[in-house]
Amino acid sequence: MRKSLILVVLLLAAGLLKAQEPTATYMVAQRDTCNLYMDYYAPDPVQARLEDGSLKPTILYVFGGGFIMGRRDDPSAVRWFKILTENGYGVVSVDYRLGLKGVKMKFDLANLVKSADYTKKAVDIGVEDVFSSVRYLIDHQEEVGVDPYNLVISGSSAGAMISLSCELETCSPTERTAVLPEGFRFKGVMSFAGAIMSDSGIPKYAAAPAPQLLFHGTDDKIVNYDKMAFGRRGMYGSNSLVDKVYAKNGYTYCIYRYTGHTHDMAANMVPTWPIQKEFLETNVIKGVARTIDATVDDPDMPLWKGFSLGDLYKK
Repeated sequence: MRKSLILVVLLLAAGLLKAQEPTATYMVAQRDTCNLYMDYYAPDPVQARLEDGSLKPTILYVFGGGFIMGRRDDPSAVRWFKILTENGYGVVSVDYRLGLKGVKMKFDLANLVKSADYTKKAVDIGVEDVFSSVRYLIDHQEEVGVDPYNLVISGSSAGAMISLSCELETCSPTERTAVLPEGFRFKGVMSFAGAIMSDSGIPKYAAAPAPQLLFHGTDDKIVNYDKMAFGRRGMYGSNSLVDKVYAKNGYTYCIYRYTGHTHDMAANMVPTWPIQKEFLETNVIKGVARTIDATVDDPDMPLWKGFSLGDLYKK
């Protein structure tokens, strides 16, 4: 018995056992290449209720993986889901089609435009699929038990890119938002090493976006911390979005710039939970227009070194 308990502890520490199983799983859409599912993790019912009787928002999570891999039930994310649900936040973790899977990506000067176009298309496909999940929540809100108008969209890496673009498109409607009710909006955005891919220059919002929480490593070269632009095509990372868009227009945001960190901030959802909690309670639930711009040097924050785009997309 003692050996079994020790083995369980070791497996949990190594991330080989899930911290939590979903309450329910739903098929939300059928595509030519695959079916799309969502997992719902119900919150602690006591913690979910606010003093006025209303419920805390649900976190809509979009996984990362460079648009070539990843899964909605990744063990590292599921451990974060457990923290969220224990604190009263339900979680909906969604599928999307991997738009770069099987695509030969090259990042030399001669192929940058083509790679940017491939990536923009992958983001657009992801946005379409996430909006299908939102539509499912709207049509089945009583069955699932989620208020679709009280969602905070969140994502890691590629999922953060999709999440930021979902917010942009709900503020500046496109053909992809046609599936949603007119005027649909998210309550907030939490981005872990995200960016916006654009083929029309610096992103512009027709309406002010929801409060944004941005985590990014200052040395991130996979999803650029600042920007990579050529003509009207570009990847606009957290620093560029804040400096060129959010601060300039008076939008509400909280950015945490982790010095010396690379793309590891895409996976640091658990260590940054206290910051997320404050953002959710203050900016989202209380509606306080609180802006924070913090440069963080934290030796305890997990750190990756030597990981590049070439490593991610090598054949």
